[in-house]
Amino acid sequence: MEFFIFFLIGIAGNVVGTLVGGGGLISLPTMLLMGLPVHSAIGANKVSNTVSSLSSFLVIFKQKEISVKEALSVLAFCLGGGVLGGLIASLLSGSTLTIIAIILLSFAFITSFVSNGNFDGTEQFNVNKKTGPALLGIGMYDGMFGPGSSTLAMYLYASQKIAYIRAIGLARIGVFASCFGSAITYISTGKIIWPLTLALMLGAIVGAQLGVRLARKLKTQHVKPLLRLVTVLLILQIMVDFFK
Repeated sequence: MEFFIFFLIGIAGNVVGTLVGGGGLISLPTMLLMGLPVHSAIGANKVSNTVSSLSSFLVIFKQKEISVKEALSVLAFCLGGGVLGGLIASLLSGSTLTIIAIILLSFAFITSFVSNGNFDGTEQFNVNKKTGPALLGIGMYDGMFGPGSSTLAMYLYASQKIAYIRAIGLARIGVFASCFGSAITYISTGKIIWPLTLALMLGAIVGAQLGVRLARKLKTQHVKPLLRLVTVLLILQIMVDFFK
């Protein structure tokens, strides 16, 4: 029964995570409520996200909605940022990381009302003086703390007028890059409870595939309101954890 619950958690978290990011809102709290040790829960999430994000990216990539150049540029910046973030995290306290998360998510939420960017565009993603540092920063944030990193990425792609499906694909390859290194770390330190992690991963793959299919049916004018809702919920969850 426990394996089936983890399978369902993987589905639910990755449907939400694929559509607008913030899948950890569902998966992490639920796993902790079920009594999974915190490092094992985070490790399970990282392993499952690594595999599921790659699977959903490949679906979009095979349909030629993302170029190799776009994918490689996001991969490089997010991977580099993730490594830097992991190093910086060891120098900062948990409370400092939490405050950084709240500031970044709040800033993204506020600017979404000011920006004219949306997901109706047909632009290709290009690395420039704005997007390069932004991607590096998102990768660093994911390496340092994590919750909401793909949500922040979706705001970035909206500001560049990237089409919604393309934005999902770019966000997924970014998640893969930043989660890959940390997943290896959790595996090497023996924090992974494999039977439960595999159940979560199978559900995550199913959820990611469902998310990609649902995204094609979702009207683009509904994406930003959903993105804002998830952002508010992320901020509230982080603040609750902070003041516990």
